Amino acid sequence: MQVGAVLPRFLVVYAALYAGYGLTTPFLPALLSQRGLSPTEVGLVLAAGTGIRLAAGPLAGRLADRLAAGRAVLAACAALSGASALLYLAGHGFAGLLLAGLVHAAATAPLAPLADALALPAAGAARFAYGTVRGAGSAAFIAGTLVAGQVTGWLGLAALPVAGALAFAALAGATLRLPGAAAPAGAPVTAGAGLLLRAPGFRRLVAVAALVVGSHAVHDAFAVIRWREAGLSAGTASLLWAEAVAAEVLVFLVLGPPLLARLGPAGALALAAGAGILRWSVAALTVALPALAGIQALHGLTFALLHLAAMRILGQTVPSALAATAQTLYGTLGLGLATTLATLAAGPLYGALGAGAFWVMAASCAAALPLVPGLAASTASGPEPGRGEER
Repeated sequence: MQVGAVLPRFLVVYAALYAGYGLTTPFLPALLSQRGLSPTEVGLVLAAGTGIRLAAGPLAGRLADRLAAGRAVLAACAALSGASALLYLAGHGFAGLLLAGLVHAAATAPLAPLADALALPAAGAARFAYGTVRGAGSAAFIAGTLVAGQVTGWLGLAALPVAGALAFAALAGATLRLPGAAAPAGAPVTAGAGLLLRAPGFRRLVAVAALVVGSHAVHDAFAVIRWREAGLSAGTASLLWAEAVAAEVLVFLVLGPPLLARLGPAGALALAAGAGILRWSVAALTVALPALAGIQALHGLTFALLHLAAMRILGQTVPSALAATAQTLYGTLGLGLATTLATLAAGPLYGALGAGAFWVMAASCAAALPLVPGLAASTASGPEPGRGEER
């Protein structure tokens, strides 16, 4: 199928997916609070959702690979995500809302990794840039968040699960219009997560992603607090945050692909880690507005470029029969678990060190750099189907 037919279908999938995230995720704590949960109960519901995501993502990915049915599993998870979003309106009390949160978290956990597992080989076959669809997703997340704010003002928080359900339903429908995948090859269908976790290259990639992505934890949790304490207005803080997301979209859509082509995936990972060292070192030293504006733009490197490089490495080194498993493991271990643990550590670090906590985040990025040369060696030799344990 030609790029003119394939690319628009993936653009719709990613737009619906990330719009659904944008409509449901940012305001979920407020919705739970409005439904009568105490702050402690809200935290328990969110923590339980995080926990079940760590299991649900890899399980869905493994199912997709064993059945060679990534498209069908993604569509089913999207439909379940839409239905479970409505459970937040039907659930009553802590037990009911906890159940709603668990089901919704389990359903949404595999969505982005499964979409990536479908998009990467399609991008190679139809010759379109993966960054185009992923950038469209980031833009859709911004749009979904903005729409959520407007919807909340017009109709109240209870309207957001309905809006999210519609987006996820659109995702399910759009997924069914994607081209069918070729029969997987390169690894036996009985192979699973163990094969990937025994592969040195895969472990290195997960570790690099965990160290660099996890380094965002102090920023995500405490940057706005620090900015406000330094006298910056809420509007300025909002603009700084928006600048980071805009830089992410810019790298996905425009700057990332040529950087990746010039540096190679390992070089791009090294640049992302180096940008993290610079970003968090400056954050530890100053809250001067020009400096903050400069380092917020680095988010395009510390997140978007890293993600593009990781997707390139997975596409080059993982047998197609394990693509969904690899994506969900990477998303769970390299992104989800690392972010969760780093966020848990961020509070004590910031409480003890204040702005000095950013030095710890810079050190985390520095720790990723020695791991990159091994990835350069594994990607230079190209994929060896069926021999994932040796990469």
